[in-house]
Amino acid sequence: MIHVKKRRPTVLGIITFFVVLMVVSPLLIIIPTSFTSTGALRFPPEGFSLQWYVKIFDRPEFIDSFWFSLQLALVTAVIATIIGTLAALALHKYKPRGAGMINSLLMSPLTVPSLIIGIAALLFFTRIGLAGTFIGLLLSHILISVPYVVRLVYTGLSTFDYTLERAASILGANSFRTFWDITFPIIRPAVFSGMVFAFLTSFDNVTVSLFMVSPSTTTLPMAIFSYMQESLTPLVASISSIVILLSLVFIFILERVYGLDRLFGSNSHAH
Repeated sequence: MIHVKKRRPTVLGIITFFVVLMVVSPLLIIIPTSFTSTGALRFPPEGFSLQWYVKIFDRPEFIDSFWFSLQLALVTAVIATIIGTLAALALHKYKPRGAGMINSLLMSPLTVPSLIIGIAALLFFTRIGLAGTFIGLLLSHILISVPYVVRLVYTGLSTFDYTLERAASILGANSFRTFWDITFPIIRPAVFSGMVFAFLTSFDNVTVSLFMVSPSTTTLPMAIFSYMQESLTPLVASISSIVILLSLVFIFILERVYGLDRLFGSNSHAH
């Protein structure tokens, strides 16, 4: 008879459980609340109705800000992916002098509070005349998105064999052909994942956008924030649920196609 030894929960496991519960609990409240049939934002919801999702279309500021956020996030993701991929390749392949310092500088937006980044961006872009413009907002979002691309692509390069590039060069391939046919197919999952995270970082950002938006450059999170200053109805919950769903769809796709453990280096031997 085989006895299976039961694993007792560790202190770290218990702490992790409560941390995850604290992170997930708002989602477990806001989504059901969006289906309430009453006009009050309360939990548990009373009744069931889709009226608050229908009423989104009666608020053109939300529709306009959604399309603006979508365009901004797409442009941010593309530019941040190009910059982050090139930076990761340069740091990992050539290992320039001061590579550690350069990497720390690129990762600094992840450690510096977003409030500080927003204030610094506002002061800097005001001085050069870009505050309140699309370019200023775009550059701010690129700044906070690049670290995710660098981190993921750098992880994707951790097991890359550079002898493949040298072999292609010996066979007569130029640098661009070598990158496109050899390097890029191998690191493509990491590059694509970095682009997705850059998109989500831009699309969901509030703190930095708070200092950089103007009436003509209002993002969806800022439109929600402004609406909440005037009224707190289940309409906020319905819009927030859509944003949450969009983020979860992207994360689910990444997990199914590539695997988040591999992308973040938990399984560095897999490709």
